[in-house]
Order: sequence, then C-alpha cells, then structure tokens
Amino acid sequence: MLKNDAWITEMARQGMISPFEPKLVRRIDQHPVISYGCSSFGYDIRLSPKEFKIFRHIPGTVVDPKNFNPANLDPAELHRDENGEFFILPAHSYGLGVALEHLQIPDTITVLCIGKSTYARVGLIANLTPAEAGWRGHLTLEISNASSADCRIYANEGIVQLLFMEGDPCEVSYETRRGKYQDQPESIVIARV
Repeated sequence: MLKNDAWITEMARQGMISPFEPKLVRRIDQHPVISYGCSSFGYDIRLSPKEFKIFRHIPGTVVDPKNFNPANLDPAELHRDENGEFFILPAHSYGLGVALEHLQIPDTITVLCIGKSTYARVGLIANLTPAEAGWRGHLTLEISNASSADCRIYANEGIVQLLFMEGDPCEVSYETRRGKYQDQPESIVIARV
C-alpha cells in the first residue's frame, strides 16, 4: 500500500525524515524554488549543497563497479546567483549528489525514488535505487543529463520524490543483514561490492 501525507508526517515525527518539511515548499522569500517537502502520497527530498561529483571521461579506462576508482569523479563547483545555489551537470554526462535529508526507514516499508517532472522536462534523469526496509542514512543520488545542453541542478531544493510502500514484515531487513550502504553520511558513497 502506498502511504499518504498523514502517515509520512507521523513517521517523520518519529525520526523517519530529518529535517522534515510538512507541506510542499514552492517559494522562499518570494523566490520560486523547485518544490520539496510532503505531498499527498510522497515526500520530495532536497539535494545537499555539500557535494556533487561528475564522471569524467578518461580515454582507455573502463568504470568497474567491483573495483571503482574514485579518480573517475571530479568535484563540481557550487555556484550562486539570484536564483539560488546550483551545480552544473554538463550535457550527456552523469553525476552523483547526496540528499540533504537523513532517512530512517521502518522495517515494513520500502521507498521508491523517482525523478521530479521539473527536471525530467529539461532532460535530467534520476536513476535511484530503492531504500529498503530498515535502511538509514543520506541517499546518494544518481543523476544523468540526457540533453545536449549543460543543466543547473539546484542545491537545497527538490531533486527526487520518495514513495513509501508498505508490506508485511520481512524476515531480514537491510539493517539485520548489515547492508553495505547502511548509515551513509551526507556525502557521496561510491559503488561497493
């Protein structure tokens, strides 16, 4: 069953999402922002300004998820102007960011992460894996720019929506099996095996 705003708000009070915004925020001090906060059946999390890295092309190298070389990632500069703080993701490239919010997922919930339409309409695709029952930490966010133009990705504003799906209690949660991505900090966590 997909969980609603009342359930999300109650669970946030118990520590599931921190910091938590109980209503969808679309403006700050009369300036428009890409929405974040609680919606009818989901929660839009924000991109942290702390870190964003972009895959760089190194001729002759192959990215290996079993033996990932962090040298394949370049830190992106955080820019600021009257529209807010942002990173620039070059055309036809791929980047990693991190969620501002810390999550602590209950044992009967799995969270699906989907892209926001505002970004999808300019060619940005969020490719996030689910947050399983019992997972906690800051999500590492995988973003690709499918367009032929560089694109801004705004920090401290909405980046993806979380959908909370409830099921019967599982025998082994992410926490009890000691998942390799448990307790991720507010920084990018690279591929692990």
